[in-house]
Amino acid sequence: MDRQVQSITAAETVPRMAARAGLPTTAKGQETRQRITDAAAELIYEKGAAAVSLDDVRQATHTSKSQLYHYFEDKNDLVHAVIDRQTEHILAFHRPKLAALSSWDDIQRWRNAIVEAQAGRSCRSGCPLGSLANELAELDDTARTQLSGAFATWEQLLTQGLASMIGSGALRPGTDPAVLALSTMASLQGGLLLAEVERDTRPLEVALDAAISHLKSFAPSH
Repeated sequence: MDRQVQSITAAETVPRMAARAGLPTTAKGQETRQRITDAAAELIYEKGAAAVSLDDVRQATHTSKSQLYHYFEDKNDLVHAVIDRQTEHILAFHRPKLAALSSWDDIQRWRNAIVEAQAGRSCRSGCPLGSLANELAELDDTARTQLSGAFATWEQLLTQGLASMIGSGALRPGTDPAVLALSTMASLQGGLLLAEVERDTRPLEVALDAAISHLKSFAPSH
């Protein structure tokens, strides 16, 4: 790793466990590690990775320094776990909706669910993965690789959904679903960013509506 996500302060520096062996094997250990990861993910989503210290995570989870370092080698290790956690949550939200795509009504339901989710957070923090990518891509190559894979999986889900729409006749045969998925994802991410800045869902709604209009330009002519 070329640079740290954030410089580790003297208070956060402890000897690493020489024989630290991956994920915990007991149910209690797994639960504790997940609880720490969940709390760190929420803190980082609200404040950004650079602004969240390990002390913040310890206070939020009521864990000791030794306990935290039992499950994570350092802050970077924790941030990488947060990326995995946010990826799981994002894909869990989108996967069933994109797997059900076959009509324009399905696309509209997906669009509405995204807008409603952002409205529920008052448009704070934007996309969890997009925010992490913006902050970490030039600082942490491991994180960049994780995020690249996350976006690729997300985009593939949309590609498969659009391919189903070709099969159902909603999109013309010969349409490239991968290209349409990429352009739709770009619109989605831009809309999420502007919605965060404006604290208003309107930029997101406009971006998604424009993406859907573009998709409809590939519908069969009748």
